Amino acid sequence: MFIGREREMQSLRGLRKRRTSCLVVCRGRRRIGKRTLIERFGEGKSFFEFYGLAPREGITNEDQLRHFGELMGTAFGTPAMRFDHWHEALSSLAGLTSDREAIILLDEISWMACKDKDFAGKLKGVWDTKFKHNRKLILILCGSVTSWIDDNILNDKGFMGRVSLTVTLDELPIHHANRFWRDAPQISTTEKLRMLCVTGGVPRYLEEIRPDQTAEQNIKRMCFSPEGLLFSEFDKIFRDIFARRSATFKRIVEALSGPSLEQGELCRKLGVKPTGGLSDALSVLVTSGMVARDRVWDTSGRKTGLSKYRIRDNYLRFYLRYIDGQKEKIEQGLFRDVHLENLVNWEATLAYQFENLVLNNLLAVIRRLDVAPESILSASPYFQHKTRRHEACQIDLLIHTKNTLYVCEIKFRKRIGAGVGDDVQGKIAKLTGRTKYSVRPVLIYHGELAPSIGRSDLFCKLIPAADLLAKA
Repeated sequence: MFIGREREMQSLRGLRKRRTSCLVVCRGRRRIGKRTLIERFGEGKSFFEFYGLAPREGITNEDQLRHFGELMGTAFGTPAMRFDHWHEALSSLAGLTSDREAIILLDEISWMACKDKDFAGKLKGVWDTKFKHNRKLILILCGSVTSWIDDNILNDKGFMGRVSLTVTLDELPIHHANRFWRDAPQISTTEKLRMLCVTGGVPRYLEEIRPDQTAEQNIKRMCFSPEGLLFSEFDKIFRDIFARRSATFKRIVEALSGPSLEQGELCRKLGVKPTGGLSDALSVLVTSGMVARDRVWDTSGRKTGLSKYRIRDNYLRFYLRYIDGQKEKIEQGLFRDVHLENLVNWEATLAYQFENLVLNNLLAVIRRLDVAPESILSASPYFQHKTRRHEACQIDLLIHTKNTLYVCEIKFRKRIGAGVGDDVQGKIAKLTGRTKYSVRPVLIYHGELAPSIGRSDLFCKLIPAADLLAKA
């Protein structure tokens, strides 16, 4: 099922109006729909697709070249081709497509290149001497290991000025994800949100949802059965993206599976000293889309030195909270009949997952507030430490415009009591620099509101989650 991606598709189609060859980079997390997007773009055209073999113990450059040669033979109707090195392989591909309009996809390019440290340089050389001379050619480099693409293509001097378009695929916006239930209008907002709290807007996971099953049944089938896609997905992600370093990255995300942490707090939890190695690892996780770094801006509109890290990917956090420590029991079938509500801190976890979902759909919130994007100075979770002058303060989401501070509280509960208004007023009272602006409290929520909330003027805007699911 292909849903959304209109903006990305429009950008790709715009390339065909150019009169020169185009080099395109498409990146994003595993299962996000990169290949599906490119295949849809290539429909009805002369489209050639090649992909690297997933990393495994003992795989060699010769294995990758042999596989590429087999794909070449299939693509051009010949016996499998044999290549001794990547310059020869890529040159052959360029030669066979030199006289035609063609779209070429090199998928999982970091896997293709994993055993040849000079792969990127050879690709650049063949692009300069062969590929680019075909003015009807679009060459697309695609991969899940975004750090490799950044280091070897986008930030490499050799490719400077050569990349015509970079497409970074993120999770589907929440209103697009909602379209996976378009043939099941009877499904409630609550059930949809419970599923989205686990899957996020990842298309491949959303495709697994069966509308004829309840949210609980879907989650149990996908997460708590040995054959479920999301039971084994975590290990595949880390093995395929991080290879030998997967254990190191897993330790970091495990430490972040609870509340967001400053880097110093993360170091203490990991029992390590602050080093450049940890900073580099966090940077890779942020680039991959697994982790978010929420920087703090003060009320003057200046970026401070404060920031916290959190798991951005809803599935990864859910896995670490509920699947990872129970894998043996799940394999024994002991979780098939579990009631999710009986899991430890189930409702609290859903509340956090919902908060994450909202933060990942910031544009939908901004639209509901009717705030002009160009007027926004910052929009992120906010915190301040206790000092002699002011109290500590933490705000789920602070949207700062030229004249206004929108203090957003995010709640996911069966019943939301009147005390939420007092809580938000308490946070506002602690917020430094607020007196220079209009302060507008906002409640983004799912659940039954206490009647007094709707009658009072405590919140300038109430945004039910159902509005975020609706078309923006």
